[in-house]
Amino acid sequence: MMDLHGFGALLMTGTLVTLRLTLSALSLGLVLGLLGAAAKLSEFPALRVLGNGYSTLVRGLPEFLVVLTFYFGATDVLMAVAARFGYDEYIEVSAFAAGTAALGFIFGAYASELFRGAIIAIPPGQAEAARALGMNRRQTFFRITLPQVWRLALPGLGNLFMILMKDTALVSVVGLEELMRVTSFAVGRTKEPFTFYLVAALIYLCLTSAASLGLRRLEKRAGRGVRELA
Repeated sequence: MMDLHGFGALLMTGTLVTLRLTLSALSLGLVLGLLGAAAKLSEFPALRVLGNGYSTLVRGLPEFLVVLTFYFGATDVLMAVAARFGYDEYIEVSAFAAGTAALGFIFGAYASELFRGAIIAIPPGQAEAARALGMNRRQTFFRITLPQVWRLALPGLGNLFMILMKDTALVSVVGLEELMRVTSFAVGRTKEPFTFYLVAALIYLCLTSAASLGLRRLEKRAGRGVRELA
């Protein structure tokens, strides 16, 4: 049995922070991904340039740099805005908010490509049939397009989710006490790096294994109708 020297509760707290950060970034990333895909498929050239530029920019930058940019850049932007209103106190963005924004921004860029490909894969005749039945664009999107986009993009989104969960470790550099940061703290106090990094690895493995199981069930549920008709 591993002796955690009383740091077990701290590791569990760090794990919960990691889960909160993952789910928060996922929620933001899904919204940005859908907006990015819509921009890429827009009939307006400016929106297409914006959507393609978004994914190209993010894919060309190290994720670590994006996290640092959001953390320090957001602070500078907020202070510049506040200065215009006569507020000269120091403003610091929380590490959790910066981490959520940065990881969600990264996730959304990759997800936009998945959503774009899924939308393109849907036969255009389905939208035409929906319009023939009297559905407007909004109804067609939510009743016809979105359910199929979800099914087609889900495997790729699952892979991105697993990467996102592990990328939360990057936010430790800006002070967020997630799993890797509290693990490093425990290592510094006990001088037992192998023990605590092994425990952290096992925790990440448990999280990703549970996520894999959940994703398989979601994929099975999303594809029920397709399998029945095949």
